[in-house]
Amino acid sequence: MKLPTALKHKPVIVVEDYENIDGRYAYDTDTKGLSLGLAQWNDRGKVDISAKVWRYTGEKWSRQSEELPLHRVLDLAILVCRAKQHFREAYRFPDLYEKGKPQLDRIGLQGDAMTVSVCIDNEKIDEDIRLFRDALSRDDELLGERLATLSRLLKEMGY
Repeated sequence: MKLPTALKHKPVIVVEDYENIDGRYAYDTDTKGLSLGLAQWNDRGKVDISAKVWRYTGEKWSRQSEELPLHRVLDLAILVCRAKQHFREAYRFPDLYEKGKPQLDRIGLQGDAMTVSVCIDNEKIDEDIRLFRDALSRDDELLGERLATLSRLLKEMGY
């Protein structure tokens, strides 16, 4: 399915067959494409690049399509990696994290740091963290394949 080009987000690099590889939702998803392009929030004289997830309801392009600045896409990738890293060792804790120490990491970025923590404000964290661990484990092959590809590409780029 061809992605729209007449909307505010202007696609430049696209994946138009994303519905075939959308993880557990492959071949049964409303997510039809991904694109990198010119952001919809651009002002005259200021151009940002964004990533967009394109969703199609079967009748029209969905307002639930999401657009993110590229640095946020990478920050989410960092967060996924740190979460996977935590859950490799989380079995050592009865509650899957150290009670009283919900902070998992501080990752330095741009002169400050992104604090990664277990959300202890979630009143059902004990149940939800187990559900999260189980879902992460269930998707390990899907995520692992993508992380290995990302690792390979980063190495090829010199990172």
